[in-house]
Amino acid sequence: MIRFDLTCANDHTFDSWFRSGTDCDTLLKSHMVNCTVCGDSDIRKALMAPKVATSDAITAPRLRDEDTDIAKLKKHVESNATDVGTDFSTEARAMHLGDAPERAIYGQATMADTKQLLADGIPVLPLPFMPTKKTN
Repeated sequence: MIRFDLTCANDHTFDSWFRSGTDCDTLLKSHMVNCTVCGDSDIRKALMAPKVATSDAITAPRLRDEDTDIAKLKKHVESNATDVGTDFSTEARAMHLGDAPERAIYGQATMADTKQLLADGIPVLPLPFMPTKKTN
């Protein structure tokens, strides 16, 4: 697969993926590619710079987990909330009903349990990470 930057006769620029450069040329000549903005089929390849990996890019250090926003959120949640595991739905409902003291919790819930909590007006939302497994 190869991606080309394309331009229509109305100077709209967009990109598209093709199986090969030859396939791109064939489709453009037969007017089988349309502008994503205006629908024009008079399309040509636009000037583009290829993305070439340099030795610096190959050896560049990757971001450490602690440098990302999600990693910071994960650290905050795990430091300031209680992991109630698979009892999440039960605990969230008990807090909502006043049967348990309110506190920050996280854990696992089935899709059905989550939908029922939301239908009952109990605010929940998914976390964008998997909690750290505890070792006992």
